[in-house]
Amino acid sequence: MAAAPYPPALLRFTKMHGAGNDFVVLDLRDGSLPPTPALSRALADRHTGVGCDQILTVEPPRSAGAIASYRIWNADGSNAAQCGNGARCIAAWLVRDGTADDARFVLDSPSGSHAVERLADGGFRVAMGVPQFAPQALPLAGFIEAQDEYALDVVVGTQAGARAQGVRFGAVSMGNPHALVEVDDIARAPVATLGPALQAQAAFPDSVNVGFAEVDARDRIRLRVYERGAGETLACGSGACAAAAILIRRGRVDRDVAVLLPGGELRIGWRDDNAPITMSGPATFVFEGEFFA
Repeated sequence: MAAAPYPPALLRFTKMHGAGNDFVVLDLRDGSLPPTPALSRALADRHTGVGCDQILTVEPPRSAGAIASYRIWNADGSNAAQCGNGARCIAAWLVRDGTADDARFVLDSPSGSHAVERLADGGFRVAMGVPQFAPQALPLAGFIEAQDEYALDVVVGTQAGARAQGVRFGAVSMGNPHALVEVDDIARAPVATLGPALQAQAAFPDSVNVGFAEVDARDRIRLRVYERGAGETLACGSGACAAAAILIRRGRVDRDVAVLLPGGELRIGWRDDNAPITMSGPATFVFEGEFFA
């Protein structure tokens, strides 16, 4: 048998998760190239790769006050602009690495800079920015002014089983686009059908992350999210912020609220409409490894 023309490159990685939303973290601070879409898909594959929802890359800071920056690739190889659970994992990675040696520091993400605070329980609080409700910020086409609730006729299903139904939802940008549908029973929410159907709507030219929320109490909601480029995930940090922001503006919940996701709990705080919304939660190391790229 002929020898391979060249040996595969070894790509060192860290596997992490935040409330079940899992990541492959790559250190590119030495100038290494970011993953191609094909490599991202290979890493994310849960049968033949490492398995993850997103790939995160640690890179040099882009702003004067930051200690590092990070970028995000979805499981399908597409780019993402925001990832709250990923931000906490990057923060924990940098603390373990020794780069972050203060209780408070700043990270640069594709959507801006984020103040990070280490918490006594080992988790992190991240300032995720001020929610943007203008339709142009998502973008959400066909609407000029921000609305408490939008309505669209959405085709759900494919071929013979397809049907049109009216859908009402809230919408906000957290640096990435989010739509939120309130439901009475989160366990029965049509995540797998309505999620991709809303993403395919022309009204969302850049697609959208679709959340389904059940309000348990003034201080607690349950949430499932169908993410762009990844499908339903166990947790979505920016989705938790988006759900809380929409429901706070509607007067449905308090400004400090627990968000219960399939993979765990996040705490969301929003002091006032002009303040950054904050997200607190865990960041967990799973294993280290080398991938034959």
